[in-house]
Amino acid sequence: MKFNTTNIDGLYVIDIDFFQDNRGWFARTYCKREFAAIGHQQEWTQLNHSFTTQKGSVRGMHYQLAPYHEAKMVRCIAGAVYDVAVDVRKNSPTFLQWFGVELSAQNKKMLYIPEGFAHGFQTLSDNCELIYHHTSYYTPGSEGGFRYDDPKLNIPWQLPVSEISERDQNHPIINANFEGIIL
Repeated sequence: MKFNTTNIDGLYVIDIDFFQDNRGWFARTYCKREFAAIGHQQEWTQLNHSFTTQKGSVRGMHYQLAPYHEAKMVRCIAGAVYDVAVDVRKNSPTFLQWFGVELSAQNKKMLYIPEGFAHGFQTLSDNCELIYHHTSYYTPGSEGGFRYDDPKLNIPWQLPVSEISERDQNHPIINANFEGIIL
């Protein structure tokens, strides 16, 4: 695996090495030693799989509150998505800065998102599937979120939004009182 740094500390785009032969290909998507080299020491406690049918759909922007912060590793295994992470760490030099990358079954890239980030994505094709690794268990009532179209962030989604859940549509806009989350 190759961990590519981004403009935000701790956030990595991961290129996997795959080995191909006449049968197809094989790749390792996690190695404890390699992840330790970037500072990841937590155990992956939950693995989730999402399926989104319609191109242009948005899921996000979500984060977990203390004490249930989580790191995530996201990989698209069918279709393509524009995946976005926003730094919501209080006192971070990149507070409220975001990074976006295309993840697809074809490019086989992964995104490593450390604790203290909001996360969301937009599908760039129909029938997209994502696999997420989480370092904390989902805990209802300990989550936060903000709108995908928050003008303070001005994320340039790649397509017009075709579908979004009522819950995600009703997340608040970031206001002047939002100080981020304490890790």
